[in-house]
Amino acid sequence: MNDAFKARDDVAPVIDTSPEIDEGLAAEASPRPSAQPNGFSAIGLAPELLQAVADLGFTQPTSVQTATIPKAMQGLGQSGGFTDLMVSSQTGSGKTAAFLLPVLHTLLQQQREQTEREAAEWARLSAEAQARGEAAPKRPKRKDPTNPRHFKPATPGALILCPTRELAQQVCADAIDLVRHCRGLRIANVVGGMPYQLQIAKLQNANLVVATPGRLLDLQRSMQIKLDQVSFLVVDEADRMLDLGFADDLAEIHQLTGQRQQTMMFSATFAPRIMQLATRVMREPQRIEIDSPQDKHLSITQTLHWADNLQHKRKLLDHWLRDASIDQVVVFASTQIECDSLANELVQDGFHAVALHGALSQGLRNRRLGAFREGRVQILVATDVAARGLDVPTITHVINFGLPMKAEDYVHRIGRTGRAGRSGAAITLAEFRDRRRISDIEHYTKQHFKPAVIAGLEPQQRFPSSFEQRPRGAGGRPPARGNGFRPGPGVGSGWGGAPSDRAPRRSEPRQFEPRQFDPRQGDPRQGDRQFAPRDRSAMPAPGAVRRDRGFDPRHEGRHEGRHEGRHEGFAPRPDFARPPGGAMRAPARKPVRPAR
Repeated sequence: MNDAFKARDDVAPVIDTSPEIDEGLAAEASPRPSAQPNGFSAIGLAPELLQAVADLGFTQPTSVQTATIPKAMQGLGQSGGFTDLMVSSQTGSGKTAAFLLPVLHTLLQQQREQTEREAAEWARLSAEAQARGEAAPKRPKRKDPTNPRHFKPATPGALILCPTRELAQQVCADAIDLVRHCRGLRIANVVGGMPYQLQIAKLQNANLVVATPGRLLDLQRSMQIKLDQVSFLVVDEADRMLDLGFADDLAEIHQLTGQRQQTMMFSATFAPRIMQLATRVMREPQRIEIDSPQDKHLSITQTLHWADNLQHKRKLLDHWLRDASIDQVVVFASTQIECDSLANELVQDGFHAVALHGALSQGLRNRRLGAFREGRVQILVATDVAARGLDVPTITHVINFGLPMKAEDYVHRIGRTGRAGRSGAAITLAEFRDRRRISDIEHYTKQHFKPAVIAGLEPQQRFPSSFEQRPRGAGGRPPARGNGFRPGPGVGSGWGGAPSDRAPRRSEPRQFEPRQFDPRQGDPRQGDRQFAPRDRSAMPAPGAVRRDRGFDPRHEGRHEGRHEGRHEGFAPRPDFARPPGGAMRAPARKPVRPAR
């Protein structure tokens, strides 16, 4: 409202009723059109999906969604069929919706066509019955799926494979949110660690199944689900599938779904082994790469801290966890034992922390992850099982307490924050022994980490300021110790450190020089002991049996005096006592009782 319409204490409010003012007030009161139209409607999605996307608060598709959804749906109504896709994009860019929306849209189209065919068939049968003067046939009643007599194996039309249970549950929850306005479209989730009967009941009449490979094949072998009618196969985080050993399971699922029309693979990183897998299970796939892993995450601030030892690293972690800007944080550990011990230490220090790793039961993992999503837990200490699929908007920080085994896992770890345009921070705590892993991460991401220092927690050792200035051997690693390498001040050996007490190494490698000696003159290594020529005449003839060595019971008399002094306190066993004749007497045995 303008300043002229504000009431003051000393002047009565004046109301102007001119037509110009009335038109202006009416225009101001009318709802303004949105600045930008809904971008999903231009893609050509079904109205039910558009309404669900609007309810979730999304109006504009991301770059990966704009590039993927039209190409994934271009096979509808065409004779050429669908196109196989390999899509790579950064974490948090909306890859889940990029493959859920086209798959759900295609399932809705097929369901609508099936309903129209059934209605046309029923109309034809009704017309034929009316022409014959008979009553119109009744529509078939829907059978109760809970009745065991009506049980039929599930025959889904689309299948989504995920490497971990948490990722499968996250994708299933997103799919359920997108089909809230769709009638007759059922979503089922199949993961390990859950009761079989509950999953079998949810599989009834399922159109889309989100599963992990192990439990899916178990249900298929027990004839609870059939995969011969799967038309669309989506493999999410394909590189993680191979890391967890699902290569054989993927090959078996590829054979079971041989009649499918489309295959799509999504991941933030595509290693060469994924390309080999794609050539076996896909037909001329089309590659879509939006953001490479080497592109810098503009919404994520990455920080590196060097620590002298584990206690120093623990103090750095405590300093960051007490930062007031942290809402929720994920602390990644390298092993399950480190994950449990670190979570227990944080709880003893007064933090609200829980541990999450693969050794826990599925029910406990669901409860802890649900508490973290609801905000009842501030710190989640996890292994790489939470590096993919964890989408919590309130995660503001990611701390790498233990470095990942592979450099590409670092990209997935820091992708838990700064998602969907939000800002985040990734802190890495590394010791001197982790210098090679840091170098591998820098080499993979093509980014240089500038070490940061906290006042009062400065490292006492001298760490390298840049890994790019160091001499490198093959594969970007430091050269071997024997190739002219010299330890620096600060540590006894390695990159930087205190001078060692040992003498400096030789710059040239030692050469092996075999020692030469004449066997007739003796070995100089023997000292005073010289080789004496053996008396061939005293040696027995070839083939003769020598009985001067060892113990022979037939000549015990020859050796009694020889060993008498050496075994003064020795007494023979009573069961081997010799009779006067000199023959050995067998030990006494108990009589064997005949069997009845």
